Amino acid sequence: MSKYQVTKTIQEINTRIKQGKAVVMTAEEMIPLVKKKGPVAAAKKVDVVTTGTFSPMCSSGAFLNFGQSVPTIKASRVWLNGVPAYAGLAAVDIYVGATEPAEDDPLNKVYPGEFRYGGGHVIQDLVAGQKVQLRAQAYGTDCYPSRKLEKEVTLRDLPNAILVSPRNCYQNYNCAINLSNRTIYTYMGTLRARAGNANYATSGQLSPLMNDPYYKTIGLGTRIFLGGAQGYIIGPGTQHNPDVSRTPGGVPKKAAGTLMVMGDLKEMIPRWLVGVSIQGYGCSLAVGIGVPIPILNEEIANYTGVSDEEIFTQVVDYGYDYPNGVTKTYGEVSYAQLKSDSIVVNGKEVPAAPLSSYSRAKEIAETLKRWIAEEKFLLGEPQSPIPGVHGK
Repeated sequence: MSKYQVTKTIQEINTRIKQGKAVVMTAEEMIPLVKKKGPVAAAKKVDVVTTGTFSPMCSSGAFLNFGQSVPTIKASRVWLNGVPAYAGLAAVDIYVGATEPAEDDPLNKVYPGEFRYGGGHVIQDLVAGQKVQLRAQAYGTDCYPSRKLEKEVTLRDLPNAILVSPRNCYQNYNCAINLSNRTIYTYMGTLRARAGNANYATSGQLSPLMNDPYYKTIGLGTRIFLGGAQGYIIGPGTQHNPDVSRTPGGVPKKAAGTLMVMGDLKEMIPRWLVGVSIQGYGCSLAVGIGVPIPILNEEIANYTGVSDEEIFTQVVDYGYDYPNGVTKTYGEVSYAQLKSDSIVVNGKEVPAAPLSSYSRAKEIAETLKRWIAEEKFLLGEPQSPIPGVHGK
């Protein structure tokens, strides 16, 4: 006998989607329903809740096959618009990472560096249909005699192009401040001295893994919105760490789960894959991701009713503590407090700003909702779960 009053399967929900009968809400829309009617009534009414996030995600990149030349080549070093790509795969297979800067970039020799162009920008240019200059070097073999290759390529020219990101969609993250006496430049943005500002990430109540905190509905094969197209979760991301302190509702109070994702780059659009230059730190790629949460029972419905007032993160000093591996918090703040544009640290009011775009996250959730309502998007059946907290 089920412990739940409401039970559904993904197959049943997909049947409802195909029939045009599925009820879909964004995570933002689900909050008042759960609060007012309760999780059982919400689970009976709603079949799918859509989520979204749009933020710089450094651990991103793409596998590209640039096609053979005549004579043939086994590339050992490759550059795309002057950005080095990893060629240690096969003859004409490469991987371009989002954070790889252009080879002639002065980096932080002129401090703080501007990092105007890198791997994330290459990916955006390709998706936008721009021509990219490819240059390859090789040592030559009997079967691959050519030693160099230069040509312009577009995404359409490439036999294969697959976005494969080792770590996206972080489940919660630090709120960063700087308690040192000088301005510093970090992956969390520019942080002014003596806690002059606070920067935070993730979209809070719309964020995918906040709405399924124990990863009960997602896993290998879950179909998602990725870069403006349909993609897939292919496993836990690097640094996936579900065993952290959590609220009574299961939401982690610090960085926890991550996702490894993939999708066909040729189907994506540049609005949702944007090259980023982070002053004094480096290059990155802002990625748009949306995960549909099937409402299989009232427990899942309750999770998707989480609001910014119920999601907390830690205030961390990036001036000394973070770079020196010191684990210390200067307070715990909710996303509602962060989105009010200021928080209090050590008795001082500190302005707060996001690195993520909530408006873009909302657009992703709405788009995914529309795709499902128009029967263009079916839920993927997870073939292997994302590792969760022991006992959960």
